[in-house]
Amino acid sequence: MGFGSYSFEAHAALTQARSQKSTQEVFTQTSLHPSMNPFGVKHRESRDSKEHPRSLGIVFALDVSGSMGEIPELLAKKELPKFMKSLGDCGVESPQVLFMAFTDHEYDGRPLQVGQFETTAELMDQWLVRCSLSGGGAAAPAYASKTGQGFESYDLAFYFAAKHTAMDCWEKRKKKGYLFVTGDEPPYSHARADVVKHVLGDTISDMPLGAVIEAAKETFEPFFLIPDAGRAQSIKDRWTPVLGDRVIVLVGPEDTTGVAAGLVALGEGNIKDAAALRAKVGERAARCLGPWLASNRR
Repeated sequence: MGFGSYSFEAHAALTQARSQKSTQEVFTQTSLHPSMNPFGVKHRESRDSKEHPRSLGIVFALDVSGSMGEIPELLAKKELPKFMKSLGDCGVESPQVLFMAFTDHEYDGRPLQVGQFETTAELMDQWLVRCSLSGGGAAAPAYASKTGQGFESYDLAFYFAAKHTAMDCWEKRKKKGYLFVTGDEPPYSHARADVVKHVLGDTISDMPLGAVIEAAKETFEPFFLIPDAGRAQSIKDRWTPVLGDRVIVLVGPEDTTGVAAGLVALGEGNIKDAAALRAKVGERAARCLGPWLASNRR
């Protein structure tokens, strides 16, 4: 997937048209859309084309539980065109964006939803608003213990990215894609075999979260974005053992796209220092990325 040309003007018009609508009016899907069911999916593909000879796969895996609904809403009403424009301003070639949405397999019968890699504004937008936000899912399956421990199924998003995506940027050029997972809860310690079997159809043994993330790192540069410092206080220490300084704390949810664009630009070598970062993605996003930039891992 990922064919067609991107138009910032068309994308801005889409988001502007719904800017005053309620969340329910924008995200009308109240159950898992059949096209976003990950069960049995072999791969979601990001491929080169005549229009995009050097495609770059980018995945937004969005926690859509009740406390995290603001980020998908901001993307749909305002921020996603800004993300694409920032990438263009930073000289990033042919980004192809895939949206995932996830909740908690212990409580929700549709814990993972997966779109397609897309380039055009209309198709990218289609998959985003096709996500079913928390509150409309089917009942959890029989395996769920409903222990109420406050986790979300981040492991499923990392697992799908690792095992069920295929990208020409990696296969042809050994250039990794980018994976941005949003959240405000601690992760489960393992990807459970029974859950993976039920949600995706894969037969595996239980995989520690660290192993799942290492598998994702083979083809992606993964990052975990926490919406604000308040929520980071309770969960950052739960994520740093598996992601280190790839855990990025935002000033607020509205910084999601600026931070993501900055991370792509830094990763592609298109931005070299803090001054250039501030000029391209703004002061707030640059402030969030200060620790990552200072780590000199690039």
